[in-house]
Amino acid sequence: MSDVAANLTEIQQHIHAACARAGRSADDVTLIAVTKTFSADRVREAYDCGQRHVGENRLQEAESKIPLLPASLQWHYIGQLQRNKVRKVLPQFCLIHSIDSLRLAQYADEVARELGLFPQVLLQLNLANEESKAGFSADALRENWDSLLRLERLEIMGLMTVPPACDDPEQSRPWFRALRELRDELATLSETPMPYLSMGMSGDYPIAIEEGATHIRVGSAVFGKR
Repeated sequence: MSDVAANLTEIQQHIHAACARAGRSADDVTLIAVTKTFSADRVREAYDCGQRHVGENRLQEAESKIPLLPASLQWHYIGQLQRNKVRKVLPQFCLIHSIDSLRLAQYADEVARELGLFPQVLLQLNLANEESKAGFSADALRENWDSLLRLERLEIMGLMTVPPACDDPEQSRPWFRALRELRDELATLSETPMPYLSMGMSGDYPIAIEEGATHIRVGSAVFGKR
């Protein structure tokens, strides 16, 4: 068994255990293997083990790999989305995790209309208001919520966050819980279902699952150290 196969098996075991603790079905959790800096050959190893969802942070890197890999791979855009990349990103990714402002959402909506697309997106939250990270604050999202709902082309599927870096995964739990509670608040307020919560990475994804994550973004735990 390759190291990727062994790693994926171990991650699935952790996913099932976390879901059991939370009273959830493991079928409700999508593992996204983050392929940043890893070659197409390494991604194919994961594909050959049954992994179908992969995530990329940079458009240029994704475009170098997508033609080399099976068309059945589902590509997620998880990096910061710049306006000048929107036109290329929308057609190539099944889910965009990083709509981080009303201005970007409105522009993406315009481009989607021009391209005849209805892209599925997540809104990125910066719950800790860290200066080094992009994303809506909780208050800004509430203020902009009605404007976001008026967008005709973007299908807002849920929320995404990256909590502050910490040594103890338990320290991420309050941020994951806050994202779930904000999602529930907005969904109830507007009667708009938002089934997805993208949260949790290699160091803390079991905690994220316990708090309701539907999509976990795992790189080094799948492919090894970068």
